[in-house]
Amino acid sequence: MIHRSKQYLIDDLSIHESWRLFKIMSEIVDGFENLSEIGPAVSMFGSARVQPGEALYEQTVELSKALSDAGFSIITGGGPGLMEAGNKGAFENGGESIGLHIHLPMEQQNNPYMNVKSEFRYFFIRKLMFIKYALAYVALPGGYGTLDELSEALVLIQTHRIKPFPIVLFGTKFWGGLVDWFRDQMVTNKFCKAEDLDLFIVTDDIAQVVSHIKKHVIV
Repeated sequence: MIHRSKQYLIDDLSIHESWRLFKIMSEIVDGFENLSEIGPAVSMFGSARVQPGEALYEQTVELSKALSDAGFSIITGGGPGLMEAGNKGAFENGGESIGLHIHLPMEQQNNPYMNVKSEFRYFFIRKLMFIKYALAYVALPGGYGTLDELSEALVLIQTHRIKPFPIVLFGTKFWGGLVDWFRDQMVTNKFCKAEDLDLFIVTDDIAQVVSHIKKHVIV
């Protein structure tokens, strides 16, 4: 027998969860409506902590410009750092610059270089939008958030949940150790196949990023 006060608590939780479901549905609908008319896009991920004027920031601006010149819209998380650099390159180049902004206790301010913006409270919905509307991923140096987005795309392609698309790890010095670990630990121990490492390329060359994506994607 459930005590009456406990029953009230269960009922309150059920009502709360039901309303949360409506919030989730509303956020998905808003995302679809905001992004449904964007052009062929590349999602770019990277650290929010890189400052304007730093070499990596300026490289990211140039990379974004080159992708914009190639006919791609640019999607980022809409925040500071390398997200800002990605938006800035496309925005200043006259291209389409999209920000998928997440509400966080830190690093949550928007950057000013977006002409399409969508707001999110739930990470999993935001990740859905990154996947759904991107034809390619560029992972720049970053932290847990960058690794999360990268891992999500790799496992969805590996398990055939989405169609394969180009994934580029930009920055050989930063990503090289991780790729070595993939090979030495995951492949050696048969936790993944050697051909799973072909799901991405690692480069420092902006021209190679653009050519690799264009080779696999028709704009």
